Amino acid sequence: MLDFDSVDIVGDVFEVLSRFPDSSVNSIYSAHFFEHVADFSRLLQEVARVMKQDARLTLIVPHFSNPFYYSDPTHKVQFGLYSMAYFCRQSLFSRKVPRYGLEIPLTLVRVELGFKSYPPRYLRHAWKRLLGTVFNTSMYVREFYEENLCWFLPCYEVRYELCKQ
Repeated sequence: MLDFDSVDIVGDVFEVLSRFPDSSVNSIYSAHFFEHVADFSRLLQEVARVMKQDARLTLIVPHFSNPFYYSDPTHKVQFGLYSMAYFCRQSLFSRKVPRYGLEIPLTLVRVELGFKSYPPRYLRHAWKRLLGTVFNTSMYVREFYEENLCWFLPCYEVRYELCKQ
């Protein structure tokens, strides 16, 4: 809700989305926003409502092991590999999770772990990019990382790609 030069629309996300007609949006890209919204399931439902059939949602959020996640008091929701599986259809994971009655018409088509650092820590950034390459080689390796290694080698973010079916 902060007005910056590159921001086109300023307002409460639910008010803004309510102005869009059903099935009117081809794609949505969001980087480091969804974790700030306390009613995540409502936001995901509204996003799915405005998306056209076969529209894509790219969602980037901090991974729960990111040490900076907890220092930001505006973060409301934590995310890991399985987070979208609680809301959407998916066939990526061998482990199945409950939906708790939440059925949002989106399908999780891809999930990746993002490892990076910030300037001027270029060596650390290169090391973390290498970790990302290794841990994203397969879903098995991603799941192994999150279950066994995430607190030793924290991940920066998670990138989800979803499609409206």
